[in-house]
Amino acid sequence: MGSMTKKFAVILGASALALAACSSDSGESAGGDSGGGDAIANQYDMSGIDVAVGSKDFDEQLILGQMMVQALEAAGANVDDKVNLGGTAVAREALLSGDIDVYMEYNGTGWTVHLGQEDPSFDPDELTTGVREKDLADNNIVWVGQSPFNNTYGFASSPAVTEANGGPFSLQTMMEYVRDNPDAVVCMESEFPDRPDGLILTETATGIELPDAQQNILDTGVIYTETANDNCTFGEVFTTDGRIPALGLSLVEDPGVNILYNVSATVRNETYEEAPEAFDGIVDAILAPLDNLKMAELNARVSAEGEEPAAVARDYLVEQGIIAG
Repeated sequence: MGSMTKKFAVILGASALALAACSSDSGESAGGDSGGGDAIANQYDMSGIDVAVGSKDFDEQLILGQMMVQALEAAGANVDDKVNLGGTAVAREALLSGDIDVYMEYNGTGWTVHLGQEDPSFDPDELTTGVREKDLADNNIVWVGQSPFNNTYGFASSPAVTEANGGPFSLQTMMEYVRDNPDAVVCMESEFPDRPDGLILTETATGIELPDAQQNILDTGVIYTETANDNCTFGEVFTTDGRIPALGLSLVEDPGVNILYNVSATVRNETYEEAPEAFDGIVDAILAPLDNLKMAELNARVSAEGEEPAAVARDYLVEQGIIAG
């Protein structure tokens, strides 16, 4: 992940700027044409189907949630927009209880958090297949599609901290630095220290525990700016977040400690069975082009450029020919 991560950050910064420059004032995408009646969503008839769409509460999830809202509406579904519900536990409980019918979830989260399994596969297809089979059998939840992008957990350091180190840290050298410098602070979102796929993986891999006194719990979005401003020595981040290159942060190099997080649509089976071909076709059309670079470009438009998730989602859907422009 190391050298690829550094190259990715450089490429991403340029790509995000290029994408922002190509966007029109109205929020319409400068590229792509939906083809009007040939839009993918128009190929499916979801008339009369009620679908409540949710999401978690960070930028990537808001964008993905809005993609589902707009694509399903274009296919004729009666959509209840419940995007931006809260954290992982809130979104999952809403799905299980029937408060929502669908939201985008990550295979690593499904395996370790929702299904309580250990030793997840590091093959994305194998991991998603395992989650799909078990969640359907145990909870009647269908996992639809799979993104190429892998938005795994990571850590980042500011330009000043990175420069003082002579370059990016590895997970091992980061934890050694924190151990040897009691004033060093690692900023994390609230659920990360207690998740089975969170801090424990780094502590186990490096053999170093992070003292409570050196942990600072912040809202997810604040971590990036506080790290850039050197109020956090290291910040826990999502590796496809557009604020990493925008703020000049450097990802801590991960040799493969943090598990996979490819996204799928998780759908209540009773809702899925009302239009399985439509869910399959629309979700696949949304997710297939979303590699790490593309997802981070979209994230940057929201987190760095300040655009609305709904507008970014619409541009993408039109660009990909999923909805009419």
